[in-house]
Amino acid sequence: MQVRGGRIRGLDLHLERLHSASKELFGQALPDERIRGYLRTALDTGPADLSLTATVYSPAGEFTASGTDGEPEVLIRTGPAASGPQGPLTLATVEYERVLPAVKHVGEVAKTYFLRQAVAQGFDDAAFLDRRGRLSEATIWNLAFWDGTAVVWPQAEMLTGITMSILRRQLERLGVPQRVQEITLGDLPALAGAVVMNSWTPGVAVHQIGDVPLPEAPSFLELLHRAYQNEPLTLP
Repeated sequence: MQVRGGRIRGLDLHLERLHSASKELFGQALPDERIRGYLRTALDTGPADLSLTATVYSPAGEFTASGTDGEPEVLIRTGPAASGPQGPLTLATVEYERVLPAVKHVGEVAKTYFLRQAVAQGFDDAAFLDRRGRLSEATIWNLAFWDGTAVVWPQAEMLTGITMSILRRQLERLGVPQRVQEITLGDLPALAGAVVMNSWTPGVAVHQIGDVPLPEAPSFLELLHRAYQNEPLTLP
């Protein structure tokens, strides 16, 4: 998550995702207030603006059946504040489906591998196609598209990012139309823009996916950034 002025956007969403993923992987979850206490400790010793990652893990380690026996532990890591690349970006496409796609987990070597492969091919990053040819997500990004009047979210198995969830609720409050649909490479020429988003940024323009060009849609970008700014920053 990105911390600004010691405060965090979408903290409720971060805690909810950490809770549900912990239940999925470890059969139990730590109390939110304990997690918030760890966050406060980390923020008290760092600058007002920073990047922060909270990882829940089993002290039993990997490759053991006893990972759900003991209480999970938490690792908090901080680093410099980030805001992502300027863009616009080009994305190579690769057929890939993440293991446990709805869970944010650390077993993600493929993301780094496909990013490096894409850069070696002259692209900026990579987007994933599932076995049905549907666009799902990018290496460390969610995808969003624009049809000229509505935000279009891809329908596929993926990780629902926190920034994505922030935007969905803020766009709803702004009265901006949104829909979820299957999107293939063949659907892209009919769309009016595309972006990637993650904890760094609510939107970086994408002007090519595979060999399909896309318009940059500055009004779409402005809308996403405005919706994101409407999300309040809160103390942990």
